[in-house]
Amino acid sequence: MNIEDIIEERKIEDIIHYTTNSGFTGVLASGHLLSRARLKEDEYLEHIIYYNCERRIRDKEWLDYINLSITTANMNLFGISRGKWHSEMDGWWCLLSFSPEILLHPGVFFTTTNNIYTSVQREQGAQGLNNLFADRIERWSGNVEVRKSHLPFNQPTCNQAEVLYPGELSIEYLRYIYVENEDNQDAVENIIAAFKGLPEFDCQVRPELF
Repeated sequence: MNIEDIIEERKIEDIIHYTTNSGFTGVLASGHLLSRARLKEDEYLEHIIYYNCERRIRDKEWLDYINLSITTANMNLFGISRGKWHSEMDGWWCLLSFSPEILLHPGVFFTTTNNIYTSVQREQGAQGLNNLFADRIERWSGNVEVRKSHLPFNQPTCNQAEVLYPGELSIEYLRYIYVENEDNQDAVENIIAAFKGLPEFDCQVRPELF
């Protein structure tokens, strides 16, 4: 079984990255979603950066990879970003949904849980993707996530599982922007209208994803 077979069998549709309204604007301005290592190289983005994760000391060798999730956002980290690191932020959050086609791109790694955890399994290819849906995922010694019977077939066993995408991800693969309410949807449409020549993508109100 190859990656395309797994995507089809599990009906994987959304590869998710959460960001702020400023981050979304920066993605459209640059034409790419950039890794943390490349953000400061962009003259525009260096002035509007809100890092999703405050510090990346424990996985600094992976700073040139973009952290993405399959089907749903990493709600543990997303909650900390919203509720702690950026709780006073003057703005709002959105989820960028990329085509699962990007899972076939060269250099992509799959991690069974948060990339910083000591028992993480990190692998490329179809086996790496399959590992995310195992019956048991160990995060660290003594901490195990067991796959729940009610978990959707297209959702990894551990919600903190990651897709690590190298360098930069073109917005030509961006399919949807998910937002929490209609006010944010209007704001997204206004941001999109400020740019010319963008690929086509749709903004949807999906409060259940937040």
